[in-house]
Amino acid sequence: MPRLWKGFSSYTVIGIANTVIHWQLFFVFRTAFEHSQTASNFLAFCVAASFSFYVSALYTFALPASLGRYLQFMLCMGALSLAVGWLADRWHLPGIITVVVFSLLSLVCGFLLSRLIVFRGSGQ
Repeated sequence: MPRLWKGFSSYTVIGIANTVIHWQLFFVFRTAFEHSQTASNFLAFCVAASFSFYVSALYTFALPASLGRYLQFMLCMGALSLAVGWLADRWHLPGIITVVVFSLLSLVCGFLLSRLIVFRGSGQ
């Protein structure tokens, strides 16, 4: 496996837990609080990504979860979550499409962002 993708399987397992958290919170924010898809996707992302960032730092990249790394990751991926939610609101897409599209994009984009930028010095 090319070095770039080393750790992707571990990242994916953590991503499954992230996805469960994200989807549950998205639908709670969307239905119980009647937030837009933009707000629901972003809020759910913030909680789920905080969990997965810390766990990925420890188990996938074997580097400390510093505030600088956290903010870098959250800023980039948070922008992606807002963009997907905004497009879903604009195009009147069902919520399930929003979370599926964001989950797939965030798995690949989040891993590449983490590997190439956020955890660049990782020995993994």
